[in-house]
Amino acid sequence: MSDEQKKDTQKSDLHEKAAKLEKTLNNLSEELKINDLYDKINFDDFLFMTSKAPGLVFRDIFMYFHDMINHYVPEGRDDYKVTGDSVGFVNYNFHKLFVDACDDPFFADRLFANRLMNLVKSFNTGVQTNKIILFEGPPGSGKSTFLNNLLHKLEIYSNMPEGVMYKTYWRINTASLRRKNKISGLLHTHNGNGHPESDGNSFIEISCPSNDHPILQIPKKYRRKLIEELIEDAELRDKILNSKEYYWIFKENPCHICSSVFQTLMDEYGDPMAVLKTIYAKRVTYNRQFGKGISVFNPGDELYVKPISDITVQKLINNVFQNEDIRYIFSNLAYTNNGVYALMDIKENNIKRLTDLHGIISDGIHKVEHVEESIKSIFLGLVNPEDKKNYENIKSFQDRILHVNIPYILDYDAEVNVYKNKFDDIESLFLPGVLQNFAKIIISTRMRTESAVIKNWLGDTEKYRKYNDVNFLLLKMQLYKGVVPEWLSEEDLKSFTKDVRKAVLAGSEAEGVSGISGRNSINIFNRLISKFEESANLITMMDIKNFFTEDENLLSMIPPGFIESLEDFYDYEVLQQIKESIYYFSKKQIDKEILNYLFALNYDPGTTETNFYTGEKLEITEDLYKNFEATVLGVDSGEEKRLEFRRDNQKEFITSTLAGEIKLKGIQIERTKQFLKLIEKYTRSIKENALAPYTENENFRRAIMDFGDTAFKNYPEKLKNDVTRLINNLMKSYNYTQTGAMQVAVYAIDKKIWEKFGR
Repeated sequence: MSDEQKKDTQKSDLHEKAAKLEKTLNNLSEELKINDLYDKINFDDFLFMTSKAPGLVFRDIFMYFHDMINHYVPEGRDDYKVTGDSVGFVNYNFHKLFVDACDDPFFADRLFANRLMNLVKSFNTGVQTNKIILFEGPPGSGKSTFLNNLLHKLEIYSNMPEGVMYKTYWRINTASLRRKNKISGLLHTHNGNGHPESDGNSFIEISCPSNDHPILQIPKKYRRKLIEELIEDAELRDKILNSKEYYWIFKENPCHICSSVFQTLMDEYGDPMAVLKTIYAKRVTYNRQFGKGISVFNPGDELYVKPISDITVQKLINNVFQNEDIRYIFSNLAYTNNGVYALMDIKENNIKRLTDLHGIISDGIHKVEHVEESIKSIFLGLVNPEDKKNYENIKSFQDRILHVNIPYILDYDAEVNVYKNKFDDIESLFLPGVLQNFAKIIISTRMRTESAVIKNWLGDTEKYRKYNDVNFLLLKMQLYKGVVPEWLSEEDLKSFTKDVRKAVLAGSEAEGVSGISGRNSINIFNRLISKFEESANLITMMDIKNFFTEDENLLSMIPPGFIESLEDFYDYEVLQQIKESIYYFSKKQIDKEILNYLFALNYDPGTTETNFYTGEKLEITEDLYKNFEATVLGVDSGEEKRLEFRRDNQKEFITSTLAGEIKLKGIQIERTKQFLKLIEKYTRSIKENALAPYTENENFRRAIMDFGDTAFKNYPEKLKNDVTRLINNLMKSYNYTQTGAMQVAVYAIDKKIWEKFGR
């Protein structure tokens, strides 16, 4: 290729790249053109829109916040029901709210998720308008991350079509005023701070600094009648007129600036309709950076108590209206009216900010010089338990504060999500279940070891020893996740009443306030994976146990015996996985065994009969009965137990199976209740004893170690088939890798875990 051709090719490439860049910038520009979301609409159009979508338009900040949360959080499901009664402990998915598009994700466990959603539900009933909500939790519980992400999503929501919130915007034609006015030197551009502007020297525009809803500009005594005529849907109209959450429409007053503008224009026009034509609805946007709708104060931020005013703007208003009735003055609280005012930690200057809110929260009124300013915001704060002393002695303040616990995580899956967020591909370093067990050990330090509720409920705690620890922390971890363990007996499930469930959940309010913090748990986890990062093997339960027991400081924080109980429970689960994976049966053969047994029950031993269910000539002997009964009941079952089993099955076969189901209803024997029950018992027994042939077989361990190697082909065919089935089923059913499946099988053999629980 010649130099000229190379230059032409390079130019062509540059033009192509420039064209792509221009297209990208144009697309970005279109995405940023969201003026349609912010356009002002006149009052007539606003009322028309209200009549079509009143639920969207008629929202104060509490209703808006409720809708925002529910936009991100789908409807939850209550899978914690036991007897059909719900205690409202719902499983919510907070991923879109606290994880998606968040620089630092917050992982909420089910306990906190329900606390937050119950709080948000109350916002839609109008009962939290006169309280400050303090989220209380120990250092390192993720309070700041939670609040930052919450406010971040509020900002994003305010830019969505469904996140519209309207405020009052005055647009007044100066030529329509009857008085002569001096409007020279009017502002020609809007400065973005809600200040007046002029439009070709013919309009003055004032954006309400307090974010007043446009409906508040209608005099109170006319609002109800307006709603009655405006809303066509009778059911929705009745709800707006009579429900507490909409009471603000008929109760609240506009800010003093809007009230002054309205009265001044009434004096000018003498016609309410003419005044209403100057009112526009403008979209409210929330911007934390500029303090618009969201104001967040850190303890070290300087106190600002001076009223906000603008001499130039005030002079402009005075010149236009030729009076001083409209005072353009307001406090910094006006910026968060119909917004969120948040305090990060109640200490230093935030103590003064909190106590200053007492009267505002109580009465909704704030004094700005001689002017009364109405304030309705969501007041939020974060507090460490030790900082409550800064305000808890103010008795009159106590009924104005609502505490919501945000403790350390008590859900091991949520704790694992924290690790996965901080470290890449960590699950591949552990055998299945071991990473979760690490999290359970961390969480055990955050829980109380005494639970009178569980002791009263279960009584004898020894019966569940292989599933639990002596303090039933493992059980509580499951219940706090909304999981009712399958190993609970029918009797205990029945006694797990609604009141017991509520009491168990109520106990969680006192947990998660001490122990290993969230920040510290990340450091501990980092030490663990650093220790094993060079190892060719996956991290096992034994590795986890040794890691904690070798550190005296860590071990002192863990409830005594908890790790050993967790290890036992893990070993029991591994044993079940191995049994399930190596277990093999021929359904055809089992069906035949059951049909022969049921048929033989009708004859005495020593006879030979043709089984008309199988067509097989059957020699009926005592051994036929014994072998079947030993398989179902276990080889250790005594003669009395076997005879009782035999008599019960013979009676059931004659009276129910043969007479009722087969002859009367025409049901095939393979589908009768008795046959299906025997299949379940027979297969369960085979599964329980699946490892029996291998527990003392040294070749079994060597074959597992040689799996995938050329040496594996030298083992007996049956052993190869059994080992192959074991490894493949562990991989397929329990998410082991081949290496992990081999490793866990050898772990079970070397520890002889079947000796703990029986073969």
